[in-house]
Amino acid sequence: MLSEHFDFTTTLWKWQSETATAWYFLSLPEDMSQEIKFFCPRRGPGFGAVRVEVNIGTSKWRTSIFPSKETGLYLLPVKAAIRKAEAFGEGDSVDIRLKVLV
Repeated sequence: MLSEHFDFTTTLWKWQSETATAWYFLSLPEDMSQEIKFFCPRRGPGFGAVRVEVNIGTSKWRTSIFPSKETGLYLLPVKAAIRKAEAFGEGDSVDIRLKVLV
């Protein structure tokens, strides 16, 4: 059975290519990524995105996490409005509560 929610702390990191704007991500821990992957297998076309509800500080929103081909971990993109509202940036540790929406 999939956990009702996941609580974890991880570090915000930035991904940027030569041609794209920067994206900021939080990586889910390996054990959580494996549990989500097991209980939410890929269905049909797409890249394996899973709908989630996220709480960081006082901010709460719905988005999708997706698996990284390089690490096998799920990645949570974090938009600028959340980073600003919660006053954190690249390299900062962030406390997260994540609920998978199945």
